[in-house]
Amino acid sequence: MADRDDDDDDDIPLPAGGKFYMTPKGHKTLVDELNHLWKERRPEVVRVVEWAASLGDRSENADYIEGKRELRRLDKRIRFLRKRLDNALVVDPSAQSDRSRVYFGATVTYVNSRDEERTVTIVGVDEADLNDGKINWLSPVARALLKAEVGDEVEVRTPGAVDVLEVLKISYPNA
Repeated sequence: MADRDDDDDDDIPLPAGGKFYMTPKGHKTLVDELNHLWKERRPEVVRVVEWAASLGDRSENADYIEGKRELRRLDKRIRFLRKRLDNALVVDPSAQSDRSRVYFGATVTYVNSRDEERTVTIVGVDEADLNDGKINWLSPVARALLKAEVGDEVEVRTPGAVDVLEVLKISYPNA
């Protein structure tokens, strides 16, 4: 019987163009996680599994069973990270020459039709964090904002409604 943890159901499919855009910071975060899992965490778990296996009967050995489960989970995440990094296209927002329009990595302040002002930064799929104002470049809001200029009004289509956003400010990090 296949373990549910072994499924690759959390692998977000590649967007059109086949690359996952990410900022240098997002890329470094994934590389650091991969290195930690491969060089530190996985060897620790392998040692535990080897020790537990040396005790004999594996069918009722909780350390062995849990260790093997953890090893499968780690290997799945390692495969995911390697695949993601192989398909990554690192885009440095500080190198953006046209700062008058919204592109990947821009921080955008906009107001919606309910007169609510929001500031978001458009980042890669793996970097998105709504609590930190970072939205995935494939999200409806980000897609609506892309290529807009200050003063532009854009329509954002969500499953529930259509909203109009007016771009108030665009900024990029300094080089």
